[in-house]
Amino acid sequence: MKLLELYIAKRVGQMFLTALLPVLTIIWVTQVLGRINLVTDSGQSVGSFFKLASLILPTILPAVLPFAMVIGVTQTLTSMNNDSELPVIDAAGASRSIVTRPILVIAALLCAFSFLMSNFVEPKLRVSAREMIAAAYADLLSSVIEEKTFRRLEDGLYVQISERLSGRVLKGLFVADSRDPNFDLIYYAREGAVDESGTALVMRDGEVQRKARDGNVSIVRFDSYSFDLTDLSQTRGEARLHAGDRTLAFLLDPDPNDSDFQRRPEEYRSELHRRLSTWALTFVFALISLVVSADARSHREARLHPMVAALGLSILIYLLQNYTLSLVERNALFAPLVYAVPGVAALIAAMMLARARKPHRQRLSQAIGYRSSQLLDTIRNRFDDTGKSGGQS
Repeated sequence: MKLLELYIAKRVGQMFLTALLPVLTIIWVTQVLGRINLVTDSGQSVGSFFKLASLILPTILPAVLPFAMVIGVTQTLTSMNNDSELPVIDAAGASRSIVTRPILVIAALLCAFSFLMSNFVEPKLRVSAREMIAAAYADLLSSVIEEKTFRRLEDGLYVQISERLSGRVLKGLFVADSRDPNFDLIYYAREGAVDESGTALVMRDGEVQRKARDGNVSIVRFDSYSFDLTDLSQTRGEARLHAGDRTLAFLLDPDPNDSDFQRRPEEYRSELHRRLSTWALTFVFALISLVVSADARSHREARLHPMVAALGLSILIYLLQNYTLSLVERNALFAPLVYAVPGVAALIAAMMLARARKPHRQRLSQAIGYRSSQLLDTIRNRFDDTGKSGGQS
């Protein structure tokens, strides 16, 4: 790159990072706060929480990159125009590629980075995060639930223990089970323990109250009672993978025996097209930003701020593409639209950048000639007014 191109690339890179880091931090914090129950519900350490937060951060990066690029490009070029740097470059007769080339190179590198992150790094991190959450909840009763605190294991199932002893022994058990729509069950037991397999809670010396929907209550005392935890332990101990967690190879050739794919094959189709299309948005948005803000303009010219215009167009394209992805989820025939939206936008922007323009020096000489003629006309008018006033006197 030439010295001027390196200067523009450096300024765009600095502004890109300035825009990226705050936006990425805000989105990351909102995503992490949604996982705070890993600490509050499962009793995990703060270190485990921050490990989970570190796994979430790279997964949101590809979605933020295109918009940070828009802000970086438009803000940099607008500042250069306000500081008269773009007019000087324009008046010197420099090629327009001096401005566009470094920006498009940065956008191309970010597109490659986004493709690698979305298709290879992000799926592995998502699987690791799901496995970590599943492992945290796998042995919830015997090692996680705090003493003298109600905990919801799942919808309709609540547990409280008074004391936890060594050997997986639990004292003062209370279990409220309202998962069955026909009746509610409440268990009391002096002590109990979760078996080593984690599939059953064995309660001793207690009673169970069964309340039907018509109000009838029956009470049964027991010396020993086994509460089945098979479904609960399998649900919490197994990481369920969805379309967004799959690798690109799996999306290209899904396993027809996979249970999640059998339930929602349309989500896998939509996810595949999303992976193959959204990585290019950074380059498309960079072209739009150049169209809006690459020209030198007068400070007196009334216009919408380039950042507002570029962000508005970028958001519109982003929403259109997401709409096409939802159409693909309904019918595979809409798949070409997913690629048509960014492709057409990029083509129009590239044509506007490459359209025939008058040479810079010619435009400069025309501007100088126009200003000179205005100045001569002003001087001539003043002399004419002076002569008229002198003749009258």
